[in-house]
Amino acid sequence: MKDTLQKFLVDNAPVRGELIDISDTWRQVQARREYPSAVRKLLGEMLAASALLSANLKFNGMIVMQIHGDGPVKLLVVECDSELQLRATAKLAEDATIADEATLTELVNAGGHGRFVITLDPKDKLPGQQPYQGIVPLDGESVATVIENYMLRSEQLDTKLWLAADAEVSRGLLLQKLPTEGGTAAPTTKPEGDLETWNHLVMLGNTLRREELLSTDIATLMHRLFWEETIRVFDPAHPSFHCSCSREKVGNMLKMLGREEVEDALSQSDKLGINCDFCGQHYEFDAVDCAQLFASDLAGSSEAGEARH
Repeated sequence: MKDTLQKFLVDNAPVRGELIDISDTWRQVQARREYPSAVRKLLGEMLAASALLSANLKFNGMIVMQIHGDGPVKLLVVECDSELQLRATAKLAEDATIADEATLTELVNAGGHGRFVITLDPKDKLPGQQPYQGIVPLDGESVATVIENYMLRSEQLDTKLWLAADAEVSRGLLLQKLPTEGGTAAPTTKPEGDLETWNHLVMLGNTLRREELLSTDIATLMHRLFWEETIRVFDPAHPSFHCSCSREKVGNMLKMLGREEVEDALSQSDKLGINCDFCGQHYEFDAVDCAQLFASDLAGSSEAGEARH
């Protein structure tokens, strides 16, 4: 069964919502790396959250969500592009010992130095354009709370998330007040009624327990939660796993390291072996391959110099 993201609008109230099931994509992520149970839970929740947020972005590019940790988990990364193609990975400390019930704070914010980062990276950048990046301290005891606080403080958007993931399933629900022009309050004829509706919908979402989210398909969840509401449902989207790694990108990474460092590494081994952190794809570069990488740079510099003369 295809992974599904279902958008909906609440009639007569400035509220939008999304339900997502990316269990197949999540299993594909896990097929490439084995994670401790507590890490798996966090990464699966982040994966669902990235797709939920990406589906509301009106730009052609990538959303990258990262948690930089100061505990046994050093980094959690998920990426989702405008086609809802996803990938994810986690990096653990070498000596990490992780209990099954370890909390977000214990895993990534043990010393209070954890950071949450969202990067919006347009695919077709204008000259000089840089990706937008928001960096904040970890504020919350769960992935959902961290993202909710980020969205409110950085984007001025009231957002509520309910997320759940285990070894087989990754699902989530998002509710969000519709963004307004100029960042001001939404012009409505009944702001008190809108607030009442928002609070009522959040209350309905709060009845959703982790076990129910993990065990119930999203069509059933929508009916169970919102059967008394008048909602407008849109055609579903279908997220999928996709890794954008390539030999060319790995070559560019080696060029960024510099000729001296690459040659030093080659002096200790006949070939450089690099595995993609996201999908496990293996790439090898021998001395000839590496020489060609830097030769192409020299050729380009020479041509540019001749052009200037």
